Amino acid sequence: MSKTINRIIKLVEALNISARQFDISIGTANGYTLRMQKNNASVGSDVIERIVKTYPEVNLVWLITGKGQMFITKPKASKTKSKSEIEAYINERLEQILSEEKRALLDEILKEIDELENN
Repeated sequence: MSKTINRIIKLVEALNISARQFDISIGTANGYTLRMQKNNASVGSDVIERIVKTYPEVNLVWLITGKGQMFITKPKASKTKSKSEIEAYINERLEQILSEEKRALLDEILKEIDELENN
């Protein structure tokens, strides 16, 4: 009988993502999936719960027992972002950070001006 970890590896392949991307998506440590596969280890219920929450289209019965179809609905497209989406996100965050720094600097300068005027 195949173990759950082997079905998880099949799931990762079907989702067309790397094991690392999968680990990140379900919130486990980097290398978790491949380490579990290498050790032919059992997967805890907490990890199974994370998988089903992150990928609700996965058939829980298949994941645990191997019976039935892998997906109960059509799998979602990979959750990985394109290079342009990542760049846009980085630019947006940098702009937010710079805006916050500009506001802090402006507040500091206005405070200094106010102190100079009051002295």
